[in-house]
Amino acid sequence: MEKVIGALWAPAGESREAFGAGLLASLPDALHRAGARGLRLNLRDAAIAAGDGLVQQWQAPQQDAVVQFWLPSANARFRGAIDAVLAAHSARFALWLACESTIIANAAHPVQPGARTWGWSQSSFIAFRPDLTREAAIAHWHSHHTRVAIETQSNFEYVQNLFVRPLTEGAPDYAAFVEECFPLEALTQPEVFFDAVGDPARFDANLAAMMDSCHGFLDFTKADIIPTSQFDFTHLD
Repeated sequence: MEKVIGALWAPAGESREAFGAGLLASLPDALHRAGARGLRLNLRDAAIAAGDGLVQQWQAPQQDAVVQFWLPSANARFRGAIDAVLAAHSARFALWLACESTIIANAAHPVQPGARTWGWSQSSFIAFRPDLTREAAIAHWHSHHTRVAIETQSNFEYVQNLFVRPLTEGAPDYAAFVEECFPLEALTQPEVFFDAVGDPARFDANLAAMMDSCHGFLDFTKADIIPTSQFDFTHLD
């Protein structure tokens, strides 16, 4: 099986809330019928509106939703039905083949079939520093930054998706997609995000460690980081 990450754009003039509601209503069933498994949607809905200040933007317009799923083969020859479903549900989509690494599995707040997962999901499309080789950037990410992200944040799920290659023409040049889930309060309270409620010294240390590590491998000019609501549809399998 191969994992696919997809970015979806809403039609011009359609609100993200309306776009997301439409995706929830029919996209999971349609993709499942087309052969997708392990489905997950990440939507920019009203539940995460308070986190607009956390958005980092490269693409204009920025993607309005994310879809994650698995296929027996992501080869274009066998993906026609999938692409047709995505085209029917969005104004534009981009796909990448991904290698998934689950750093923190969500055991604290288990998903419910088709329902919004507790808290919120930071959905991050990232690129590596151009002055580093891909190998050097991955080495920093895996050998150093992963530990920092675990130790300095209140994330209860953390999944790294290293992009193997783009699957669609014109897909933005990202290196990876990262999903991290946090308590809802972390949308507006940095001390919650950095697991330092009531401890200013710990907050300062955690923030500094995170920023230092991020600067060690990320290209901040090519990042799209969006707060989302997570919806899991693995029950369809």
